[in-house]
Amino acid sequence: MNFEKAVIKVLASEGGYVNNPKDPGGETKYGITIAVARQFGYDGSMKDLPLDIAMKIYLKNYWTPLRADEFPESIRYALLDTAVNSGVKQAIRLLQKAVRTPDDGIVGRFTIDAVKKQNHDLLLRKFMAQRLRFLCKLDTWDTFGKGWTNRICGILEES
Repeated sequence: MNFEKAVIKVLASEGGYVNNPKDPGGETKYGITIAVARQFGYDGSMKDLPLDIAMKIYLKNYWTPLRADEFPESIRYALLDTAVNSGVKQAIRLLQKAVRTPDDGIVGRFTIDAVKKQNHDLLLRKFMAQRLRFLCKLDTWDTFGKGWTNRICGILEES
């Protein structure tokens, strides 16, 4: 799956503007937190965040640091979705746990090669299992756990 298709799927889960007081990320739009938008240089209202700016943020802050194009297409969307939900470093750590490599959160040749050697269907299931285990331990599980679980189920159903 390429960048544009993966982002469209993430956007379907993230939706538009949200300001849930229980979300430590604060105001978000398209899954972009206010902190990430400000770091990118956007200083307007989060309610008005343009989609094209969100797409540029997804590319610069998530897709590119993940080195997503170097991974098998079958896990790219799950990798991006996990990074948007939990951060790039955490997404890589969970993927590394799934392939049983040192989980340092750094995308390098060792991780990419280990992932490519896996059965991709099995890898996706292992990766999403690691993600679910991680999310279950978060303090915000009671508030967001049902939505996160549905999101993971959606990824698994589409594979």
